Amino acid sequence: MLIRAILPPLFFSKNWLTLQAQKFNRKLNMLTADALTVEFGGQTLFSDVSFVINEKDRIALMGKNGAGKSTLLKILAGVREPSKGKISYPKGTVVAYLPQHLLLEDHRTVFEETATAFSAINEMEKRIEAINQELSERTDYESDGYMQLIEEVSALSEQFYSIEEINYDADIEKTLMGLGFLRSDFQRKTSEFSGGWRMRIELAKILLRRPDVILLDEPTNHLDIESIQWLEDFLVNTAKAVVVISHDRAFVDNITTRTIEVTMGRIYDYKANYSHYLELRKDRRAQQQKQFDEQQKMIAETKEFIERFKGTYSKTLQVQSRVKMLEKLEILEVDEEDTSALRLRFPPSPRSGSYPVIAEGVGKTYGDRPIFSNASFMIERGDKVAFVGKNGEGKSTMVKIIMNELKHDGELKLGHNVKIGYFAQNQASLLDENLTVFQTIDDVAEGDIRTKIKDLLGAFMFGGDNSFKKVKVLSGGERTRLAMIKLLLEPVNLLILDEPTNHLDMRTKDILKQALQDFDGTLIVVSHDRDFLDGLITRVYEFGGGKVIPHLEDIYGYLEKKKMENFNY
Repeated sequence: MLIRAILPPLFFSKNWLTLQAQKFNRKLNMLTADALTVEFGGQTLFSDVSFVINEKDRIALMGKNGAGKSTLLKILAGVREPSKGKISYPKGTVVAYLPQHLLLEDHRTVFEETATAFSAINEMEKRIEAINQELSERTDYESDGYMQLIEEVSALSEQFYSIEEINYDADIEKTLMGLGFLRSDFQRKTSEFSGGWRMRIELAKILLRRPDVILLDEPTNHLDIESIQWLEDFLVNTAKAVVVISHDRAFVDNITTRTIEVTMGRIYDYKANYSHYLELRKDRRAQQQKQFDEQQKMIAETKEFIERFKGTYSKTLQVQSRVKMLEKLEILEVDEEDTSALRLRFPPSPRSGSYPVIAEGVGKTYGDRPIFSNASFMIERGDKVAFVGKNGEGKSTMVKIIMNELKHDGELKLGHNVKIGYFAQNQASLLDENLTVFQTIDDVAEGDIRTKIKDLLGAFMFGGDNSFKKVKVLSGGERTRLAMIKLLLEPVNLLILDEPTNHLDMRTKDILKQALQDFDGTLIVVSHDRDFLDGLITRVYEFGGGKVIPHLEDIYGYLEKKKMENFNY
């Protein structure tokens, strides 16, 4: 179905409309944040934050967990009001927001729900038709009501004309398939899909609206690698302004050209992608530290002078002058230091047999739907491999088969003395809710690591009073991180990690990645995080089309190979 502007022929020439459409397209789409302040519970999250988002800006919002990134994104989206300050943008600007968590209940099909992205265009089309009909019937050409209708249809037509032609059936299909849906999924009810897939539907609706500003909060958490790459391409080549919060380093580096860091109640704005921002941030902090040290030296010398001469008549004025100076002095601050240098190690692995995992003709079918068949492979002791592929192709299913949790065809054998350490999102539900965070880790920690429990908890964002929280009050993401810490302390020789990085920030992912690189056992990891897998795994098992295909390349070697295969195809 083609949607095309319906123009009022009696009043506007095509040249005039073209000119107006060009003016509309030249308009700089922008959003202005002016002196934003957020306060709650007597504390200030951030204050007097100001910046402008221009057309073609692709911005990464960075900062430690709790710094206020998601709060700031909600304010930009208009779903939360700041304590002070305001958000402003030109009339007609469309701002679209994808939160981390959605609560959706409906009975539409995937295609029908996605098509609601065009509801505003459909309504605009109907309104233009209605006004044109009314104008053709009315004869009160000089009345205020008549002129108001002309102005309304003029504005609507200008906006609608700028949209040009949209083949929305084709656009919906292209977008849904780019995000990993199959054509057979289009007529399924959205209620049949998991939260991750429903998030993709919402993302598809946002992308189809072609908004002026797209706000995304952790958009890659529920996407596979192919879908992430498709999204990157869309945001770089099609989107206008983008603001994203993400802990996926590769994704952020590939799409953003500007980084806004939220830290210690203020922001720093860099015209750089994430990797370059890290270098600039390091330089900034070094300069801050130098200025702080110089000021502290000056304060110490001034206090020493005051103490030495406070009872001396001839120095009274000088002493008073220095006291007043100290009272008015604004104490410099140094941004919180990144403790990513913290190095963690898994306990030494008990020695296993030469081949911890041997699969011979393994297959799995759910009802009438085959997932994969005749999968045969051997994983050697010390191998670090990744299971990759689109969601629903069997990666987690194979993990459950290895864990002996599912019946299956063929034979899967574990080697001699294999001790499995397993992490998945549901591991969080197995924690004792009545224990504190510290007690949970203290109960399993052995040896030298016991002296570093506080450092370990701090690395995974459980520093300070957070370590004394009961497990039962923790959020889902916090429980996931706590389950990950437990795994770090268990003596195993086969680690199986299913999407371990979804709730970890970049610093914590780096700590975990280093620990896994040093791990002397065998590793199987299911992940869509390319940066996390890079330098960690040396072999890829691809799940797709009912097959499990081994690749001897690392993650980027595999992706390049796939790219060439798709190009040749």
